[in-house]
Amino acid sequence: MAKQTIRDVDWHGKRALVRVDFNVPLEDGHITDDTRIRAAVPTIQYLIAHGAAVILMSHLGRPKNKVVESLRLTPTATHLAELLDRPVQTVPVTVGTEAEAASKALEPGAVLMLENTRFDAREEANDPSMAQDLAKLGDVYVNDAFGAAHRAHASTEGIAHLLPAVSGLLMERELEVLGGALEHPARPFVTIIGGAKISDKIGVIANLLGKVDALLIGGGMANTFLLAQGKSLGDSLVEADAVATAKDLLDQAANSNVTLLLPTDVVIADRFAANANTQVVGVDAIPAGWRALDIGPQTRAAYAKVVLEAQTVIWNGPMGVFELEPFAGGTRAVAQALADCPGMTVIGGGDSVAAVEQMGLADKVKHISTGGGASLELLEGRVLPGVAALNDK
Repeated sequence: MAKQTIRDVDWHGKRALVRVDFNVPLEDGHITDDTRIRAAVPTIQYLIAHGAAVILMSHLGRPKNKVVESLRLTPTATHLAELLDRPVQTVPVTVGTEAEAASKALEPGAVLMLENTRFDAREEANDPSMAQDLAKLGDVYVNDAFGAAHRAHASTEGIAHLLPAVSGLLMERELEVLGGALEHPARPFVTIIGGAKISDKIGVIANLLGKVDALLIGGGMANTFLLAQGKSLGDSLVEADAVATAKDLLDQAANSNVTLLLPTDVVIADRFAANANTQVVGVDAIPAGWRALDIGPQTRAAYAKVVLEAQTVIWNGPMGVFELEPFAGGTRAVAQALADCPGMTVIGGGDSVAAVEQMGLADKVKHISTGGGASLELLEGRVLPGVAALNDK
């Protein structure tokens, strides 16, 4: 899906209306993780260097269509100013006469931050009137918010039909890496899927079965596959209503010559707690009253071997309850294997990203996606509205 980018525009004297994803975690008004802000800096710097006036817009949190003081974008503007080493102006509104006056007064190279787009009830409804109000603020629309590209909102999709619409550098990179991995992967192509529920990722697994050489399953969702194979899971998390789906996916894998690996051993606990009693058992030997909370050492070694021999790896979802130390070993082993893999390694999904950052391995992975939901939908083979609306090359 080749889209025009900011490199295809002569920015001299133009106003760039840029949708960024500054939906960052805040505690008492302080940003606790600025990854998404830093990811947008190269696009903003490029626009400044090429003579554009830059108007930024983003959502933050879930204000439910009304002004919520704690969800104003002022802290992100302050932090961005430090990263850019230049002032970032703000207005307390997203659209309207004050926003229009501020955007018109903006000099080339200056940066303006609009207020939280979700304070306006028309944003999430993709109301054409809000898109029209936004279009008054810029000459060219830039979408650099991959993390919001799966949402058809006024600031991500509607606006793209009213102004020339191009991608930013972050959006370009995300599409290049994730799209390239899916469409033209270097092989062997391996995907690791984890997390709690199979129901969240049925579409992803079904789509990948037609593309990958090996699919490694971990986390709570592996329990449902094991149940489909007739294993007794004790008190483990399972989705009884997804067993038929798991059986179907196992059959599809068998019929498509894809290696689908499930855990052969697990770390079990007598309760869901960091100080629970634990032991390692085979998946055929989980006693009543115990629950599987991580993949075991044998499984970790088998998964690591497949990852280390791969040329393309995509990982989405942890292998166990990594937030609790006794059950972090599986996720740590997969993260380390990705760090050591010489091929193209990609991580998408908030929990997987949090895990590699917590383990100090983030800089060893080739690409960490900024969009959890968007990367999942891309892996599922779905068209992202915010991408589809951009101008084709």
